[in-house]
Amino acid sequence: MAGIKSIDDLFLHTLKDVYYAERQILKALPKMAKAAQNEQLRDAFMHHREQTQTQIERLQQVFEALGKRAQGITCEALNGLVEECEELLDEAKEPSPVRDAGLIAGAQAIEHYEMARYGALVAWAKAIGKKDIVQLLEETLNEEKQTDTLLNDMANKQINPAAAKAA
Repeated sequence: MAGIKSIDDLFLHTLKDVYYAERQILKALPKMAKAAQNEQLRDAFMHHREQTQTQIERLQQVFEALGKRAQGITCEALNGLVEECEELLDEAKEPSPVRDAGLIAGAQAIEHYEMARYGALVAWAKAIGKKDIVQLLEETLNEEKQTDTLLNDMANKQINPAAAKAA
């Protein structure tokens, strides 16, 4: 984080981080959907892909409001989370409730990362008096929370019980 001397610098750095992350998630979600056996899970991943596209557009609006060019910086944390999902697919080659349970766990790890990042960005935007930006970021934060809740409900009510029976 060289060159970060103010909360404005920290905000911009984290904004670039999450912009990169969202663009990587946009690429990963179709692969996750294709790998899912459960139709509702596939649909949830594809719906979240549509949301992610809108979230990227919101981030571009935030950059524009700051008078900055929308650009990302490599987010090693997100790369690691996506890599874990890819490793799961390499190890659980056949579609199954067990693989679906792993996909949900991987997707939730990504959602939790995003919620942490957006939560910080919202707090910092409030602190620096960027009310227009707060609203954009809160919309995305709420969508990430809803997606996490949906995945959690799906896991607990359907996928995990089916995975336990498959074992």
